[in-house]
Amino acid sequence: MPPKSRTYDPVKVRAALAAQTRALRAAVHDLCARPDAEQLLARPAGLGQWSVRELLAHLALQIGWVPRHLDDPQQGRAPIGLLQWVAGVGGQAPLLDTAAREQAATAEFGPGPTAPAAAFDREADALLALLASPEAADPLRRVEIGLGSMLLRDMLVTRLVETVVHADDLARALGTDRFPHDRQALAAVTRLLADAFADRAPGGAVELRIPPYAVVQAVAGPRHTRGTPPNVVETDPLTWIRLATGRVDWADAVEAAAVTAGGERSDLRAHLPILG
Repeated sequence: MPPKSRTYDPVKVRAALAAQTRALRAAVHDLCARPDAEQLLARPAGLGQWSVRELLAHLALQIGWVPRHLDDPQQGRAPIGLLQWVAGVGGQAPLLDTAAREQAATAEFGPGPTAPAAAFDREADALLALLASPEAADPLRRVEIGLGSMLLRDMLVTRLVETVVHADDLARALGTDRFPHDRQALAAVTRLLADAFADRAPGGAVELRIPPYAVVQAVAGPRHTRGTPPNVVETDPLTWIRLATGRVDWADAVEAAAVTAGGERSDLRAHLPILG
């Protein structure tokens, strides 16, 4: 089972989010400076009907969301935590899709290959300024989203999810298998999605191992008490994130030996994805 209330060091979260944002900005600038940038921006992103330009628009919106809305009036929405955010954010997909398409169609994002880099810079600068400010360190500060009211420190963890998952989307859309993720960012996202899996499929019949970042027990059935558990699933952090977000099919990952699964209850496809 995951810890009942895993916490994330706010200082490490802010540092990881800053590093991940800077890495993304460098990738966006490299893309927009390429001679074939216009063709690459029009390429399918592998996410529904989005192009790479629309993926960048979504990323910019997600990076800049907290600075834009931090001072919005509170409406009294019910508090939610990180696991509730993971469970509920998939229901916001139609709104997020519309916002990304609208943003990509604005003059701020084009036409032309250089506009997305400039637009991304503005959002990244706003987030980096917030992360360096005393406001970001306030342990009681809250922000409200459609799902409810979140502590700012938790909301910043959700921005790690957005930047890690979509940086990987961008890399794969451009034909690169690996993005230079910040290690702390990758660790936090791996752990959160592992905990969300254990929360969604409670139990102790399966041990999910994602070295070096996470081990959780989940899935209903007999619980082992000592020795090697009868049902073990092991994979690497990036494959786990892709499985948990529906980017990779379970059977394909097993066939490619990106996942090892042993035991009669070790087939996890019925519980995936965790975050749509």
